[in-house]
Amino acid sequence: MDYPILVLKEGREKSLLQRHPWVFSGAVQKMPKKANNGDIIQVQDHKGRAVGYAFYDPSSQITARVFAFTQTAHDPPLHIDEAFWEAKVQQAFDLRQQHLNFETTNAYRLLHAEGDFLPGIIADAYDKVLVVQLLIKGTELIFPTLEKIFRKLGFSYIFLNVKENVKHLEQLELPKGWVGDTPKLPIIVKENNLLFEIDIENGQKTGFFLDQRENRALLGTYSANKSVLNCFSYTGGFSVYALAAGAKKVDSVDISKTATAICEQVIKLNFEPQDDKLTRHKAIAADCFDYLKALPAESYDVIILDPPAFAKSKKAVQRAARGYVSLNELGFKKVKKGGIVFTFSCSGSVDRDLFRKMVFSAAAAAKREVRIIAQLTQPLDHPVNIYHPEGEYLKGLVLYVE
Repeated sequence: MDYPILVLKEGREKSLLQRHPWVFSGAVQKMPKKANNGDIIQVQDHKGRAVGYAFYDPSSQITARVFAFTQTAHDPPLHIDEAFWEAKVQQAFDLRQQHLNFETTNAYRLLHAEGDFLPGIIADAYDKVLVVQLLIKGTELIFPTLEKIFRKLGFSYIFLNVKENVKHLEQLELPKGWVGDTPKLPIIVKENNLLFEIDIENGQKTGFFLDQRENRALLGTYSANKSVLNCFSYTGGFSVYALAAGAKKVDSVDISKTATAICEQVIKLNFEPQDDKLTRHKAIAADCFDYLKALPAESYDVIILDPPAFAKSKKAVQRAARGYVSLNELGFKKVKKGGIVFTFSCSGSVDRDLFRKMVFSAAAAAKREVRIIAQLTQPLDHPVNIYHPEGEYLKGLVLYVE
């Protein structure tokens, strides 16, 4: 099959030859003829040699998102059909099957966009329910094919989580909602044999922060007989692990009353009414900055700082930096001597080095002796394409504070 052709400027094919999947508008010499937003195109260098196949978006700074690269300039044209997409999804599914324990965990990310060589789509599995985020027109156009593939993999229910800002920017037409049947709600899933209630229709992200699974388990190893403060707790992921590990006290703080209500329900899901762990937990609806400021110094043994993305674009990084520094300074002041701080940034625009500099500034301002004892990131079901380092968005540090 012949695809519309986008031609790159001389020398601008280098990043694609190094398998970076984005073609920026400034690299384009000639736009494809008769191609619309979302169409599949062939990308060629200035000499007419094919370098890859991509989803086209003429109005975006990222004009093309490559999902397949040619091995040589003389490769025959790629035949992109249902079998092609099925092989990509199956490859992603196989990675999860090989390395996740599905007996103890049935909530995981099935597709992680460029991390699974399929840009423009996120798909999170909650047992037999799949929540799909379409991020570009290209994946919307192939969604009917993807739906067939998802159902062949055994997903009985599919929810399209289409964000309004993305829908407007990318000219998406499919509505947010269930595709076909609706399951019994709420959805209850297990993660490392702990139970969580997922608000798929109205929750943040796709209903749960799947990317913190391994970090939540690590927190448990520091929590026995400790007082723990979980800031930006959402529905209590870190809190459940701390209680299960034997924390003597866990306070979950989030500004959302809905989230703290679900958090309380999640705690009850995991512990029997007669279990004193229920009395060790308190859910508090409050602004985390205000709550931390009001605390006496050295109030908790362990503090988790897992805020939402403060910087959603590079323009917002400077303002976000002030927020990260302020938050971590408060955390350092309120943790006990010999205590532990888990701190995170999920802002893609804040890289690992910048995040560490922010935490350094906070430690200096708090005048505490601080040591890094672990460096954290996203788990294997959120893989990072080595040619696309932008996919490494989650940064975390475990800090020992004197």
